[in-house]
Amino acid sequence: MKVGLLTREYPPDVYGGAGVHVEFLARELRALTDLQVHCWGSGDTVPAAEAPGVTRHRAAASLDGANDALRTFSVDLAMAAAVEGRELVHSHTWYANLAGHVAKLLYGIPHVVTAHSLEPLRPWKAEQLGGGYALSGWAERTAIEAADAVVAVSSGMRADILGCYPALDPDRVHVIHNGIDTSLYRPDHGTTVLDRFGIDKDRPYVLFVGRITRQKGVPHLLRAARALDPGAQLVLCAGAPDTPEIEREFRELVGELGSKRDGVFWIPEMLPRPEVVQLLTHAAVFACPSVYEPLGIVNLEAMACGTAVVASAVGGIPEVVDDGRTGLLVPYDEQSPEAFESALTEAFNRVLDDPESAGRMGAAGRERAVREFGWDQVARRTYGVYQDLLKSS
Repeated sequence: MKVGLLTREYPPDVYGGAGVHVEFLARELRALTDLQVHCWGSGDTVPAAEAPGVTRHRAAASLDGANDALRTFSVDLAMAAAVEGRELVHSHTWYANLAGHVAKLLYGIPHVVTAHSLEPLRPWKAEQLGGGYALSGWAERTAIEAADAVVAVSSGMRADILGCYPALDPDRVHVIHNGIDTSLYRPDHGTTVLDRFGIDKDRPYVLFVGRITRQKGVPHLLRAARALDPGAQLVLCAGAPDTPEIEREFRELVGELGSKRDGVFWIPEMLPRPEVVQLLTHAAVFACPSVYEPLGIVNLEAMACGTAVVASAVGGIPEVVDDGRTGLLVPYDEQSPEAFESALTEAFNRVLDDPESAGRMGAAGRERAVREFGWDQVARRTYGVYQDLLKSS
């Protein structure tokens, strides 16, 4: 079976959960099928450790400086041209969905879409894309409604897909959870990374890892941290702000917090995976205050490192974080942000105040990640969707 996997993110250019998903899914699918990956890139250089069958595409030079949605569409057209001869295409996120849809029409082959998020549920993206947000929504809707199969990364995500796109046949929507490589994400008790950033090894810390976006709820976390146990530290591995406005808000909140308490660390650069693993391992609690999250691979990463999680009870997060067993879930109400922030503070402090319970949650999280979320299972189920489509086509 000849499959074209279409994505914006691919190593080394991975900045979010969709990129992590594609990286590991591709690794496992190579053992099952003839796989070609088409991703974004400069087109000028190829990473030294590039896997075979990876083609990088860049936006048309004539669109330099144009709206990002238009530049995305030019990449999509290049991808669609490049997958001629494939028997099936599988696209990830709106950045590649149109490429899959065009390939389906052009070559008469099945198109599978994995939905990692939905544009109608991310209205704040208009801040980043301007009028391009209407185009990103159009591309997603067009691709999803015409797709031969849609993969939802959680049951919550499946409900969201059918809610946003009621014209879609529910029988075409399959739930395949995200996965985690528990051989890469496993406890690392070294302290070199903590030492480099000056994090006090004798004080517990709350850790956040993610982009500075409305979706990730970072302002809520920073306001919740105002009443965090004075003995605790806060470590923010946070970068890639969506807009100058949210970056400014983030900087102001971090500055305000740092002026009133010590132990606030902001690490703006994207750290290598082994360094993130060490930070996850030593955290007393991992924070995921997202206001929208189809699944949240980062919670699996924390669990695999043996760390208790405090997360908002949105989207697919409750399918990952077992409330009271591997962490604590906090209800989110868009109409009551102060109540959400207060509940976050209470949950953080509850975990910080009971290290023994936190340790049990961390151990249970590691066990669950190993038992239920292997990438080999994700790949086999995805390949099963491919087989069913080709049999029926």
